[in-house]
Amino acid sequence: MANNSKDYQINDAIRVSGSVRVVNGSEQLGIIPLSRAKEIAYDQGLDLVLMSPNSDPPVCRIMDYGKFCYEREKKEKEAKRKQQIVEIKEVQLSCKIDTHDFETKAKRAVGFLADGNKVKVVLRFRGREMAHQQIGRDVLERFEDYCRESGTVDKRPVLEGRQMTMMINPIKQKADKPEKKEKAPVDSGEAAGE
Repeated sequence: MANNSKDYQINDAIRVSGSVRVVNGSEQLGIIPLSRAKEIAYDQGLDLVLMSPNSDPPVCRIMDYGKFCYEREKKEKEAKRKQQIVEIKEVQLSCKIDTHDFETKAKRAVGFLADGNKVKVVLRFRGREMAHQQIGRDVLERFEDYCRESGTVDKRPVLEGRQMTMMINPIKQKADKPEKKEKAPVDSGEAAGE
């Protein structure tokens, strides 16, 4: 029943001299010789797994090692599935941006924020526009106001060379808010209609 693993030594693969502390489920069996611990595990049809080789004395656990590995792998997959990868999306603006173009780019940024992504807003200054940086700040402030319900500004507008940048982070629990807003008008509408 020897089984080698990268993580744990089990059964005959355990290389410990002397005694070990043995745990069986939630019950502690105490400090007993390694050979006796293996016998107890074999009698129950389970494996003896070395959990803490560096402690004094080393700690072993009696368990079904195959089931233990399966459960651990399942938890890792679940954690990986729940993990959300945050991307940084970039939106480019200019000082002379038209109202319709501004709204289109702002709507796109709101969509990015709703998906849980960060948005980097870049406003480029061309030619003599550098002399009128306040116009650029005003455009970015208007953009911030448009995105206020979907995100919060992480990094205020900063001039970097010939461009001004701003970072917007998504608001957490964004998915919960629309559901509540949608339900409230439907309920009041039905009450008014009756």
